[in-house]
Amino acid sequence: MTTTPPEQGHDAFHPHLHDTAAPGDGTPLRRRLHHIRADGLDGDTAQTGGMRRFAAVSGQTVGSERIWMGQTHVAPDTSSANHHHGESETAIFVVKGHPEFVFLDDGGGAGPAEEIRLRTAPGDYIFVPPYVPHREENPDPDDEAVVVIARSTQEAIVVNLPHLYVLGQGDGEADGEAQGR
Repeated sequence: MTTTPPEQGHDAFHPHLHDTAAPGDGTPLRRRLHHIRADGLDGDTAQTGGMRRFAAVSGQTVGSERIWMGQTHVAPDTSSANHHHGESETAIFVVKGHPEFVFLDDGGGAGPAEEIRLRTAPGDYIFVPPYVPHREENPDPDDEAVVVIARSTQEAIVVNLPHLYVLGQGDGEADGEAQGR
């Protein structure tokens, strides 16, 4: 039996489906499944210094309304800028490397703010609540760290910050307003 490779933009079992709906073709994005190939990730998304984000699932790429999902790559021996993700809840899955996630904690007001560093390994998960200032670091001098991110908003919200602070104690962010998406 001979098989022929699928044409670009088709899969072997459903050759009539394209990877994306063509503008004006009448196919609503929300009436079908979408396959986002690894080489089809979109780098045109909100960014933070020291890392590169790539969207896979977003309102722009597939018409999602309540979720954003993609990858983040942190170069060797690099720290991201301090930031938060506005109203988004963010879940992170570590694919490669040992990235560290840094935030400030004051023990519920029981003491001075202390820098907390969560050290991770492939297979670990991190949850970042809305508006919590943090940064990612990759202390490995040779290999980049790669994580998969899922957010509860349609697009990536990134608010870059001059420094970390305890949520509710810094720079007018206590009321939860995202500034400068």
